[in-house]
Amino acid sequence: MHPTLHSWREELSATAVSLLAYVGGAAVLSMLAAHLIRAPAPHLGVPAVSPNPWSEIERPFPAFALSIPEAADSPTHYAIRRHVAGGGRKDILTLGQSDAPSPYLAVEIYRPGTEISRFPGPAATLAASAAALRPTDLRTDRPLASKFGLLNIVTFETAKAPARKCLGFVRTYDDPRLQLSGWFCRGGEFIQRSTLACALDHLTLLSAGREPKVGALFAGAELNRHFCAERNPILAATPKYKLLWKAFAERPERRARR
Repeated sequence: MHPTLHSWREELSATAVSLLAYVGGAAVLSMLAAHLIRAPAPHLGVPAVSPNPWSEIERPFPAFALSIPEAADSPTHYAIRRHVAGGGRKDILTLGQSDAPSPYLAVEIYRPGTEISRFPGPAATLAASAAALRPTDLRTDRPLASKFGLLNIVTFETAKAPARKCLGFVRTYDDPRLQLSGWFCRGGEFIQRSTLACALDHLTLLSAGREPKVGALFAGAELNRHFCAERNPILAATPKYKLLWKAFAERPERRARR
């Protein structure tokens, strides 16, 4: 064979081998890359944390007030929470201590945005809002008349120590779209239903902001105010009503002496 032809055949064979090696290497790298892309991320053992849909406003400007003279020396707290996505607002007022057997009253005024299409039932509402108390044995009781109209009543006990018995209440409105709820707890026996109605007599509106229908709702409630069982606001203004608060906080040994 001519030397030139022999040299060309050797060079062709070497080129083919190099080309095959390059193609094979590229195929291996492609398969490895595809495997890495499809491979799940390594599990680090850290559970996924769902973000809280509610954010608490710092230094809230109160829109409502709950003033009970007999509880003037009890701790109070006012919080406003906004729904991050839907824009709903919750004004939460508490009176008393959540971790003591003494009276503990909580009121929540919820004005929803787009985060819900309808309010849940009374029991579900209280189970969620009072979750920190670990409510148990939730039972629906007969409705209670108040200045806000008929309240849905749900009784429950708290599994969180100290054990208490609570009257929960829920009232919803379609126009304005608003939900009034909360609970009144104490150690020992349930409070009287009339005591809860009297406590809510003290819930008032400070500012309706840009919601005139909320202002009209509370104005109408004031016209229906029971004045703690006394209908005449001139002759019998709302009394201090000792049974509303301080009598509950008396020590058992003091009551036993009477």
